[in-house]
Amino acid sequence: MCKDCGCGLPGDVAIDGVRVGSEAAHSGGALAHGHDHEHEHTHGHDHAHAHGHDHEHPHPHPHEHHRTLTVEQGILDKNDRLAERNRGYFQAKQLFVLNVLASPGAGKTALIERTASDLGKDLRLGVIVGDLATDNDAQRLRESGAPVVQITTGTVCHLEAEMVARAVKQLDLSGLNLLIIENVGNLVCPAAFQLGSHLNLLIASIPEGDDKPYKYPGMYRGVQALVINKTDLLPYVPFKMDYFRRGVEALNPGLATFLLSCRTGEGLPAFADWLVGQVQHGRKKNPR
Repeated sequence: MCKDCGCGLPGDVAIDGVRVGSEAAHSGGALAHGHDHEHEHTHGHDHAHAHGHDHEHPHPHPHEHHRTLTVEQGILDKNDRLAERNRGYFQAKQLFVLNVLASPGAGKTALIERTASDLGKDLRLGVIVGDLATDNDAQRLRESGAPVVQITTGTVCHLEAEMVARAVKQLDLSGLNLLIIENVGNLVCPAAFQLGSHLNLLIASIPEGDDKPYKYPGMYRGVQALVINKTDLLPYVPFKMDYFRRGVEALNPGLATFLLSCRTGEGLPAFADWLVGQVQHGRKKNPR
């Protein structure tokens, strides 16, 4: 994950096109060993060099591994503290927050679009969209009439609590009772970074294949609801529903699951009823 390999570091984050300093880039600087610096070795000779050298010699760093673990833990600790702050803010605003996770192309934007369209009379929602580049999804969702803020993460492959805190300041929350966060399309890193949401909703789609719970167990363990999207493609795609659901049940027993198609509308009413109920009864509970 990002906390281990630093794959999202460094990077510039933009909120609605305005660049802001990436918290990930600042907090993870110690992981980026591409810089040149001078230091002394205690093996008999002093010299300045960049860490890209080819010669081999022992470094007297017996606690190097422990120091790296400390940095990894610090990244998540800082994010978790900011997520707690977000929880308190959402709670004070009586705002129910849904974090939507999925791989690219699973249908996150389509489901949010249908939700905004179908439930406009029952729910007043705003949206925060996370993508590595472009504001295509934000423009598409604004056509529904919902207020939308785009987070462009650059090289960071997940949203973080600090990014959400910055983005939510750009929304007029008065009158809203639901905030949907569309996370970056990724089945790995977003599972590790809490945002302060009430619920984490995962969207799986039929074309992805039926083995995803087995390949990405961390994501499937960490959600409170699951949508299986694009069911209209079942006649054309070799997808074993029983096999898929056995994998889900082994990781997350009793997970609330909805089969639907955003294209045909099949299954959407049941999902909409569930979401309205969650908003009505969940806003007064402590967010996750």
